Amino acid sequence: MPKQQTPPTSPPPKGNIRQPSLLLVNTGDGKGKSTAAFGTAMRAVARGWRVAVVQFLKSGEWQVGEEKIGRRIGIDWWALGDGFTWDSTDMDESEAIAREAWGEASEKIAGGDYELVVLDEITYPINWGWVDLEEVITTLSRRPSKVNVIITGRDAPREIIEIADTVTEMKNVKHAYDKGVMARRGIDY
Repeated sequence: MPKQQTPPTSPPPKGNIRQPSLLLVNTGDGKGKSTAAFGTAMRAVARGWRVAVVQFLKSGEWQVGEEKIGRRIGIDWWALGDGFTWDSTDMDESEAIAREAWGEASEKIAGGDYELVVLDEITYPINWGWVDLEEVITTLSRRPSKVNVIITGRDAPREIIEIADTVTEMKNVKHAYDKGVMARRGIDY
């Protein structure tokens, strides 16, 4: 039986700073980045917040459970991606679609109509140079004070991590896909 850790001798410090909004980043090579963001989106809706999700890889043709339930509970949802890049027949078109998705997302953030905006899998088009990193940082830094943002995707740029309030790195310890197991409806989408 593994040895248990000793409980801390004093509680963690209590928060005493009320920040008007937060920037959260879910990154890393493990599963759960988007799932965690959508869980937070559900929590926000339950608190009466207006929530938007902009997906940068999944297209509107995908039938995913999170979008179905998200719309049902009142989340405004835009699946604006072009799908997986390895399936693309026209990378210029895929890039243009990503730029359009960023245009929509930046409007949602700057408009101030939402208390939470989830930018799902935005790190990929940023890292591919399709969406300008400096423009993203400027938009995030100038967002209205009540607009919280969650960014998901592998390899979050250092510059975004530096301005974020909370960064969680999901670590892949083991994944069924590594053994050739297909993605499962209800678990993966």
